[in-house]
Amino acid sequence: MTQPTEYRRASLLDAALSAAECGWYVFPLRPGTKRPALHGEASCPGTGPCEAGHRKWEQRATTDADRIRATWSRAPFNVGIATGPSGLLVVDLDRPKPHSSADTPDGVTTFAALCERTGEDVPDTYRTRTASGGRHLYLAAPAGVRLANTAGTLAPLVDTRAWGGYVVAAGSITPTGPYQAIGSPAVAPLPAWLLRLLQPAPAKPAVPLRLPAVSGDRAALAALEWECAVVSAAPDKQRNITLNRCAFKVGRFVAWGDIPRHVVEEAFQAAGEARGLTVAECRATIRSALDGSIRKARPRDTA
Repeated sequence: MTQPTEYRRASLLDAALSAAECGWYVFPLRPGTKRPALHGEASCPGTGPCEAGHRKWEQRATTDADRIRATWSRAPFNVGIATGPSGLLVVDLDRPKPHSSADTPDGVTTFAALCERTGEDVPDTYRTRTASGGRHLYLAAPAGVRLANTAGTLAPLVDTRAWGGYVVAAGSITPTGPYQAIGSPAVAPLPAWLLRLLQPAPAKPAVPLRLPAVSGDRAALAALEWECAVVSAAPDKQRNITLNRCAFKVGRFVAWGDIPRHVVEEAFQAAGEARGLTVAECRATIRSALDGSIRKARPRDTA
């Protein structure tokens, strides 16, 4: 019984050291899981690394070989890579959940379709096969650029991990399977087109909203103008949900034929970007809200 445990510990230590040699900051995950093994703030002892205040896993991740050896000598921890400090943007291409319909495309497929629509190739870069059969594409973030995590904003089942996020390193093992390195050993730079989709739009000075000049129902145009103004004034933590709610409200006018869909999309896209949402976030949220609203719209005489 001891030999397999010691072998796993040595193998996982090698995985942690290999990641650190790449300049990636690592921290321990609970054996056989994807959860951090470090204590939380509620149980922080206030000693050691936390003597000056609680330090979260992202702050405690390290490339120091001695610290890594000391940590992995205690247990066969899986290996987490803190993507932000490591200068990485990892594209997480997930698999559909077991209860999803059989024809639901996976993240690999939807990301490839996104690349095709933009006229770009899928980046040739270091990647891992996840325990569930998905893929992690490792990309080098530009120096001085601080990107946040995203979930489904680029495409369905396509997430990204950057500052505030982490991924499970190759060599780690979970009950559903191992994480394995595949493809190119080199990490490619984050493509400019993908960076544009992920970066928040720069703040724009507040100006009166100007809608496209189109023929349409005056009530529809008034509703669109009002709801775009609501998006423009949304609190920081409610920007996306506000955009979704407001676009959904206007969708019924599209369903009734009072206003062209592209006019609504362009107006909300401008309002969302002006409020600081990314291009991809706005596009995905508006599309989802309008699709749902149009599908559920009642006839005008019963609304």
